[in-house]
Amino acid sequence: MKHYQLGEFEEVVMLTVGVLYNEAYGVSIKKEIESRLSRSVSVGALQTALIRLEDKGYLKSREGEATEERAGRPKKYFEITALGARVLDHVRSTREELWNSIPKVALKLIMTN
Repeated sequence: MKHYQLGEFEEVVMLTVGVLYNEAYGVSIKKEIESRLSRSVSVGALQTALIRLEDKGYLKSREGEATEERAGRPKKYFEITALGARVLDHVRSTREELWNSIPKVALKLIMTN
């Protein structure tokens, strides 16, 4: 199902948008990913992923209120669409199916090496 394929970073971004729910905007998404995954995230890579996910119809955005601290610019908030939720469900079930298909002995061998 090529239609439902996500890159690893796209998946992380979408899951983080879900975690943050109504508070998912650029800076909060970046901080949450960095905090949870101990992984540095560039603003450019994040913005590119958000735009790409919105273009695919997996996320939608809305503008918040303008604030003085942002020089009058509004925050752009993101949320997962119904299609995005189906994509995440497909990705999760595919991963679970793969994990469940690995013979336990194979994982035991990997973990002992």
